[in-house]
Amino acid sequence: MNGTKSRDVFRLPGYLAFWSAETVSEFGTYITTLALQVMVVVTLQGGATDVGLLNASRWAPYLVLGLVVGALVDRWRRKPLLVGTDLGRALLLIAIPALWWMGALSLPLLMLFVALFGVLTLLNDAASQSFVPRLVPAPQLLAANARLDQGATVAQTSGPAVAGALVSAVGAPIAVLVDAASYLFSALVIARIPVEEPRRDAAAPRPHLRREIGEGLAFVYRHRVLAPFAVGTHGWFLFNSMLVTVFVPFVLLELKFTPFQLGVALAAAGVTGFVGSLLAARIGRAWGAGWAVIACRALMPGAWAVIALAPAAGVWTLVALAVGQGLYGLAMGASNANEMGYRQAVTPDVLQARMNTTMRSINRAMIVVGAPLGGWLADTIGYRPTLWIAIAGFVAVTLYLAASPFRTARHGDTA
Repeated sequence: MNGTKSRDVFRLPGYLAFWSAETVSEFGTYITTLALQVMVVVTLQGGATDVGLLNASRWAPYLVLGLVVGALVDRWRRKPLLVGTDLGRALLLIAIPALWWMGALSLPLLMLFVALFGVLTLLNDAASQSFVPRLVPAPQLLAANARLDQGATVAQTSGPAVAGALVSAVGAPIAVLVDAASYLFSALVIARIPVEEPRRDAAAPRPHLRREIGEGLAFVYRHRVLAPFAVGTHGWFLFNSMLVTVFVPFVLLELKFTPFQLGVALAAAGVTGFVGSLLAARIGRAWGAGWAVIACRALMPGAWAVIALAPAAGVWTLVALAVGQGLYGLAMGASNANEMGYRQAVTPDVLQARMNTTMRSINRAMIVVGAPLGGWLADTIGYRPTLWIAIAGFVAVTLYLAASPFRTARHGDTA
């Protein structure tokens, strides 16, 4: 990595501001993620299937619009998209407690708002992940993504615990206003970042949307290393969505924990995720991007097994949940920067948004399938059997990646 260290990226023009905006909005996102699920279970008296449907509605726009959005974002400047989508998400979140206050909030209406929120998040994600390479040169992408992960894990550490306390104190609908404020802050900060973004030549031939989508698909699924990684990650998202959907009703309904105790257990993932993000660059350079990610994926089934084996009652139950979430967070923190740094480095700038949305669209399609499936299985056969099914899926996709060419991925690879 040419001797580049993580601390150097904060000196790059605009990066510190972007990092601050992302970190604050991540904090708000963790509050809303917990608050919405508690809202379904407690406020609307729903079950695991209802939580799964809500989670699916958030990611359904990726399934329907993801490939189109990727091609469009590669045509547009990315900073205005980031600002506009942050403002839009803030307005949608403000509407949720307003509807609750009027007595008009229902699961179908909440799903509609979450789906609209998902459309804006799709646009924001495509622009955000493609904006980083315009602020950061390729040799520093691993360090830049590690720093973003560190900010995200700090948010993950405090967000769920704060969310649990807020939900307990003022109710889940009011708690989402914190996230609305975080998006307003993000929009203001990003709007002030100085960055030169290329404009499409007005005299150039009009681009063909279908061909551009095809170019993004071909780049990902014909790439010797990205293709197996993409397939393995799609499988991971399927089983992960089952696990995270089941976890909240499992803790609230079967284990009879409070929202605050749930937030404390989830916060453990943030603490260890921060540690993992500190180690991410070192592990990636020593082992290579491929083996670093595979090792992290191999840790995750054990993390969830601890949760599946948690006793039904007592102080050790919360300990088991926190340990399981902690191991899961450690693996996530160490893995993400290696995944994103490698993907961004081997992708040309003109394909960045299409690469990101191609992979993310199918990943989120897996959530649209896996979240309701996990909720239905939990309501039908029980929480713990469903957890074990998803854990077995984690093992399978990890073995697939270890046997694939992805194991050869290294951070010296370039586009």
